[in-house]
Amino acid sequence: MNISRYNKDLTREEVICFGRVAELFLMASVKPFPALRPKPELASEICELPYDVLSSAEARKAVEGRPQSFFHVSKPEVDLAEGTDPFDPSVYAKGRENFDRLISEALLIQDEQPCYYLYRQIMGAHSQIGLVAVASCEEYDQGIVKKHEFTRPDKEDDRVRHMEALDSQTGPVFLTYPANATLDTLFESLTSGAPEIDFVGKDEVRHSAWTVTDPSQIESIEAQFKAIPTLYIADGHHRSAAASRVAKARNGQNHSSDFLTVLFPHNQMQILAYNRFVKDLNGLTAEALLERIGEIATIEPQTESVEPSKKHRLGMFLGGAWYRLEFKESVRSAADPVERLDVSILQQHILNPLLGIADPRTSHRVAFVGGIRGNGELERLVNAAGDGVAFSMYPTDIEDLMAIADADQIMPPKSTWFEPKLRDAMFCHMLR
Repeated sequence: MNISRYNKDLTREEVICFGRVAELFLMASVKPFPALRPKPELASEICELPYDVLSSAEARKAVEGRPQSFFHVSKPEVDLAEGTDPFDPSVYAKGRENFDRLISEALLIQDEQPCYYLYRQIMGAHSQIGLVAVASCEEYDQGIVKKHEFTRPDKEDDRVRHMEALDSQTGPVFLTYPANATLDTLFESLTSGAPEIDFVGKDEVRHSAWTVTDPSQIESIEAQFKAIPTLYIADGHHRSAAASRVAKARNGQNHSSDFLTVLFPHNQMQILAYNRFVKDLNGLTAEALLERIGEIATIEPQTESVEPSKKHRLGMFLGGAWYRLEFKESVRSAADPVERLDVSILQQHILNPLLGIADPRTSHRVAFVGGIRGNGELERLVNAAGDGVAFSMYPTDIEDLMAIADADQIMPPKSTWFEPKLRDAMFCHMLR
């Protein structure tokens, strides 16, 4: 809330009072809700990766012999003829039919009262505990829930149609918040007992869930979040934008104006690199590219693949060999937090001027490779192309993401890859 334009007419005391009132409004409200959840013993069979992690072909293969898989709901084209447009109305109708079947067969069961839930994920040595709740679409619109990415209209439209068809949000928005010691202690205590849901996915990530029903604990959690001024979207920009659109369209009807989320403290977040592969050298030879890159980075040949160990250092696979690059001070000392990102420096000084990737959002010559796939995937892509170049990146810091969101700026596309991924159908938010 901007009060500066009123200052000429208000006394100092009125300005202070007005500012305090504004602060009361600019706080995050995170509420309990009655989740629709899988039967605990079937959670490992029902719950799936987010809809946008797999292609339709991969999902079709994944559901073979698995009628309870949530891909029948989140990617329902798997039950229609191959080649069906995933945005065809029949796809959303099939998703609703499959969703209703899981509910009618009591494979998904809704809680009777609003609760908070705790969701722990363990991936190797990494563990994170998130609060499952609903956040406010209005606060999203006001910027209390902060964004750092642009959204694509076609992907927004898809999520809107999916929510409208199901009358439910089945995939949570991944939010983060500044770590809070009181919440950390409480969540550790609440997850010390046996979980209600506990399984290890095919990717060896362990998923566990607990329900918080005690009124005093619910009140304590709610009160702690009221003292947190800002929430940040880590992953799920299209889901949150779609939820806001659905809430506006149904304004005044019997409809929830909240959206499903899992919130993790910022110091538990695990961000992996989002690597780059360019399919050709834009007419340059490998030697010419190395010479040009040498103007803005130091280059050291390596005998093994390069996993960058710090910011402003990256690996490059070119001509069957690995190189370690380190950006020079002249290109990494920008005041703007977006321009300081390694993905920005790479785009502005290598991908665009040297390799001709003017717009990475639309270019078909560049591919983004999640760090979870490893450097072996970068080598495979370059070798298969017979040309081209790949860059292994150092992961973006969560503090950089938050600083950019606080500045109301936008990160370059594919700057972050969060792991582990939240599972769809662990918790669903019914909209009516």
